[in-house]
Amino acid sequence: MKHGERKAYLLLEDGTAFEGKGFGAAAISVGEVVFTTGMTGYQETLTDPSYYRQIVTFTYPLIGNYGLAPGVEQSWQVRAFGVVVREAAPTPSHRRSVETLDEYLRRHGVPGIEGIDTRSLVRHIRREGTMKGALVSTGPGEGLPDKAALWAHLEQPIPRDHVAQVTARAPYRIPGQGKRVVLVDYGLKHGMLESLRHRNCDIYVVPAWTPASEIFALRPQGVVLSNGPGDPQDIPEAAETVRELLGRVPLFGICLGHQVFALACGGRTEKMSFGHRGCNHPVKDLTTGRVMITSQNHGYVVSREGLPEDLEVTHVNQNDGTVEGLRHRHLPAFSVQFHPEARPGPDDAAELFDRFLEEIDNAEAGVEEGRVYA
Repeated sequence: MKHGERKAYLLLEDGTAFEGKGFGAAAISVGEVVFTTGMTGYQETLTDPSYYRQIVTFTYPLIGNYGLAPGVEQSWQVRAFGVVVREAAPTPSHRRSVETLDEYLRRHGVPGIEGIDTRSLVRHIRREGTMKGALVSTGPGEGLPDKAALWAHLEQPIPRDHVAQVTARAPYRIPGQGKRVVLVDYGLKHGMLESLRHRNCDIYVVPAWTPASEIFALRPQGVVLSNGPGDPQDIPEAAETVRELLGRVPLFGICLGHQVFALACGGRTEKMSFGHRGCNHPVKDLTTGRVMITSQNHGYVVSREGLPEDLEVTHVNQNDGTVEGLRHRHLPAFSVQFHPEARPGPDDAAELFDRFLEEIDNAEAGVEEGRVYA
């Protein structure tokens, strides 16, 4: 069947329905319907583990115009559960492109829908908040299932084992001649590994559930807490591990790692109405006054209310004032809600990896001088 000749259907849990044309795999998928505002970077977005169990709506009207290329993915497979676009380009143009968006999603078994009013869908999400949805893309000769059949899917709760599904199954190492860094994988992006490799770090990646004792056995000079999907309160073991690491090794938390860091210090997190997703979010660094354009992907945020005295807010979102960065006042530990490695997005915040390595140097100098971390 040719591109654009299949039918597709998107049903939201509040009863709102959209009918369009199917592409990608012929399948039914259920997940949280969200939107992202990036104009480019769709391949990185679809393979970002933070989008696990989410049906991603792209606000930019034409997606797939430069095709799909090897070496761009942020994980080994598509992590999004569905794709919603105004138009999926059937004939991409780029020298590195090896397949279309339709072919790519078919190969990964992920359904897509095009031809719907994505502006209307995004306005609905902004007004009502993110919600569960069912996306069905039919196969040749198949009709759309009735709403009752889709409701049966929507009535089932979405599993909350997001991190367990995307974390590394076993530890591995990426050798380097620089700082020895343990990266705790809650659903890391390859761009994070590239950022540390670019700085010649000796990287040890460990699964999300690795206890502090095993992390210390690797003799790290610093620990990075990665991004990942879902609610940080679904992984209380992670906060407990970070609590044991605090004060004994420099820490740098990113996205979900930022939220886990806050929980470990006694802070709270809360669900946002529709989250921050895209690569054009302005964030102000309160220590310098500089505003950066950042890449973001999260549906939860650290609450300002009840923030422990030991934590200082270092970054805020310029659109809604939410917490985007934290620093421990007495220990070598800090975190940001956005993605300094980008992928996709601008590299305005890439220097944060250098700041982390400086924290390691400062902490080691303090130990040599017999000082307690400060």
